[in-house]
Amino acid sequence: MHDERDVRIVLASGSAVRAQMLRNAGISFSVDPPDVDESVVKEAGKAAGKSVAEVAEDLARAKAAAGVANNPGAMVIAADQMLEFEGRWLDKPLNQAEGAARLREFSGKEHRLITAVVLQQDGNVLLCRTDFAVLRARDLSDGFIAGYVSTMGDEICRSVGGYQLEGLGAQLFEHVDGDFFTILGLSLLPLMAALRENGALSA
Repeated sequence: MHDERDVRIVLASGSAVRAQMLRNAGISFSVDPPDVDESVVKEAGKAAGKSVAEVAEDLARAKAAAGVANNPGAMVIAADQMLEFEGRWLDKPLNQAEGAARLREFSGKEHRLITAVVLQQDGNVLLCRTDFAVLRARDLSDGFIAGYVSTMGDEICRSVGGYQLEGLGAQLFEHVDGDFFTILGLSLLPLMAALRENGALSA
């Protein structure tokens, strides 16, 4: 074991879940949400015929670039998560009604989460990877969906799928294939490995 270098770590994300994951893992960091217009990146990706995974990586890279511009010398963590369902890319529900409609669509079917993470220090990209998870929702009754949405309230609008698997959202699914951290929106284990390799965490 060696001493960690005096390296500042910055999370270029406004996600409370990603921040909590890093805190739970004992990582010291500051938060600096990037000013990136995600819709522009997504539309450019669609126009270029890119896959959802490529666009997720483009978004993570754009957020990392914005983060390093504001935090010279720091190791900047950036991530993006996209959801693919029946060939469509879905964004976060705009309201509770849209969240409920999405859950009705998901009922009894699979969807895929794509999570991209970038670790960058100045001009050096230290990690860039994309991970996938497939989730199959159980058959959801209208009564269950109504109760779920009522309990969750506007929290349903905070994630792309309208659920948090670490909480009440676990009740939505009958099968999950993928890394738990990837589903939460950050590929934590590969990220920590990269931080250790570059001296920001004890090995």
